[in-house]
Amino acid sequence: MIGEAKASGATLSAACGEIGISLRTLKRWRKAFLGDGDGEDRRRGSPRHVAHRLSEEERQRILLTCNQPEYASLPPGQIVPALADQDLFIGSESSLYRVLHAHGQAHRRGRARPPQEPRPVPRLRADRPNAVWSWDITYLPTTVRGVWLYLYLVIDVWSRKVVAWDVAEREDAQIAADLVGRACLRERISRGCRQPLVLHADNGNAMRAATLEARLEELGVLRSFSR
Repeated sequence: MIGEAKASGATLSAACGEIGISLRTLKRWRKAFLGDGDGEDRRRGSPRHVAHRLSEEERQRILLTCNQPEYASLPPGQIVPALADQDLFIGSESSLYRVLHAHGQAHRRGRARPPQEPRPVPRLRADRPNAVWSWDITYLPTTVRGVWLYLYLVIDVWSRKVVAWDVAEREDAQIAADLVGRACLRERISRGCRQPLVLHADNGNAMRAATLEARLEELGVLRSFSR
């Protein structure tokens, strides 16, 4: 077939691709058997006799054993030793995996929860000023080694405006609550706003403190958390 294709003007690589072999395989066959028609297909999966191949009866025995109630929730790595304790051998661990995989039973064995659909990532859209604020607490080094100050910073996501900031000697939720309260007062944010403000932060302890939560509830500000 390859000879006819080449005589008709096709290239060897294209002809080999049509029958599923590579050009290197064709050259190897020609070198080994000195002709196009005398080659032998030794690719993996070609029909060949395997002396220790499992019979259909042995495959069915493996399936029936692995689906018994006492073994249905166990992987082959635990089924084979359990059967060996009873002086029984129906196949190696790899054979059990191979048979189960062929019948679609090797994906999940046991009481593990099935894979869950990924939750949608919450997204915030800032299309105007005072729609989404983001705030955090970071360290400020001092001239004294080992002594740090804490910078409280609130930024408007839409305009990148520094809405409010403060520097303190400790990390305290009350300081954060007062800072957000002053920022809302300056920007005229209140519960009566038609579109509520969203304050975004990470999962730090101060961000989830009850003191700050109560203050935001009074101001009608919504909270958002993520990394």
